Parts: sequence; structure tokens; C-alpha cells
Amino acid sequence: MTIITDGSLAGQVPQIPPFRPATAEVFAQRAARLRALAPGHAMETYLRFAAALSQGQQSALDRLGALPVPDEHTLTACREHGMPPLSTEGLHRDARWREVLREIVAALDRDVLPREGAEALARLSSMDVAALEASADGLLQGRFDQLDAALAPFIGAALQVYWVKLAVQLGEAAYASGHQYGLCPVCASYPVASVVRIGGAAQGLRYLVCALCTSQWHVVRVKCTACASTAKISYLSLEGAKESLKAEVCAECQTYCKVFYMEKDAYVEPAADDLATLALDMLVFDEGFHRLGPNLLLSPGA
Repeated sequence: MTIITDGSLAGQVPQIPPFRPATAEVFAQRAARLRALAPGHAMETYLRFAAALSQGQQSALDRLGALPVPDEHTLTACREHGMPPLSTEGLHRDARWREVLREIVAALDRDVLPREGAEALARLSSMDVAALEASADGLLQGRFDQLDAALAPFIGAALQVYWVKLAVQLGEAAYASGHQYGLCPVCASYPVASVVRIGGAAQGLRYLVCALCTSQWHVVRVKCTACASTAKISYLSLEGAKESLKAEVCAECQTYCKVFYMEKDAYVEPAADDLATLALDMLVFDEGFHRLGPNLLLSPGA
């Protein structure tokens, strides 16, 4: 047996895979997981809505043509200096994200939406380009208090499709090692959660999952994903909850990040399972901790 650097045991692992690129099937997988989690859940109606939204994202991604990505010179510079090549701050956002938004909204069945959802879509359809771009900027820059909470999941869904498409086009070339700790090495966004994987060289390793572009990057276990402290890490869970989920909390910076264990549930999909476990968020919030990153399926900051 070989002991790898985050304290897990594995077989003969020559090297820790530092990065797992975004895949073109992520939204279909998310939709399937949400549909599986929904029956009998306290949030069944919302999980089914999120599944429909995710399926709409997959359809939009499948139809979306190639987007402009950084050239090789820029990518080389990003790798040399640890700069995420698809940073939300530095990348010019193509207008096609708004076309994606229209496609996703058009695909939703308004007859099954609650009244609040239908009203939100009516407001969304009446927004001009400037208002849409301002809302997108607010979401990407974390100014959640300035967003219309009911519109955020739709705008976030379109932006996710846009950034996933970019990340898929670049593949492994999107990874910038030496990036700022706790942020995605592809787009510099915060993670939605982390997952301890199974199988192959990644067995037992923890990866953070980007809330925006869905790329995954390795961070050792029992280490704060926000401030990198290892001194005051502990874990919280709900009584009687599945063993596949814990909240890793840091008393140094009062931040937490959920950890999903695929060894206990091989079908975990971080964004879907995060949405389905909001009861744990409420518990951890009551203990005085705050989330590291948002779930764009829900109004960020909620």
C-alpha cells in the first residue's frame, strides 16, 4: 500500500491527478440525480424544477457552437503565472450567453411552475440587455444582495452553460497550477462542494467542484478549503443522515464546505446533492459558519 499526501490509503499511485476537466454530459447527469433524489423529499417540487432546469442546460449546451477561447500564447502565460485562463473577471463574455438563457427559459414548462416562478420568467423576459448584463455581473462578482433572487437560478444556469462550454473546449489546457488557493484553477470561481472520489488514481482523494464551470481540482483532506488551515477542522452532520455527507468546518475562518463521499454513495453529483441537503446548511449556519461558495441552482446567498 502507498500512503498518499492527504492521509488516504490506496494502491500503487504514481502521481495524484491534480485536475479533472469539465465534461459535456454534466447537466444530464445532474438532472438524472435530481430526479432520483426528488421523490418523497421535503423539497420535491424544487428538486424537480432544478432537474428540468438542468435538462434545459444540457439541451442548450448540446446546441451551443464553439466559443472564442484564449489562444495558446495566453494559455501559456496563464500556466506560467498561475492565472485561471477563463477567469470571470478577465474573460470577455460573449453575447451568446443571453441566447443560452432564452433557450433554457423557452424549454421550461410554465404550466408546472409555481406562481412565483411564472412571475419571475415574466420579469426576465422584459429585461433589456443592460439589465441582463448587470445581473450577470452581479452574480459572477458575488454581489448577491443586488440580484433579483427569483431570477438568479435562471441567469446562473445560462452562465454555467457558457463557462462549461469554454472549459470543455479547452479540456486539460484550462488548468492553471499555482492558482489562488480555494478558487477554481479554470475560472477563479468558488466551489459548490467537494467530493471524495473512488476508482483508479483518484481513489480516496478529495476534489473541489467549481460552482460555475464544474471543473474539479485536488485539495488534501482535513484542510480548510478557504484559508488552508489544518489546526481547527471538524465535521458536522445531521443525526440519522447518510454517511455520504459531512460539513467540514473551520474554526479559524468560520467557513465550511460540504464533503460528499462516493465510497458511501457512488451516484453523488455535488451540485444536486448539495441542493438536496440544505438542512445541513441550516444546522451549520446556526453554529456560526458560512459557506465558501454558492449553489447556482438556488438563489446565491440564500
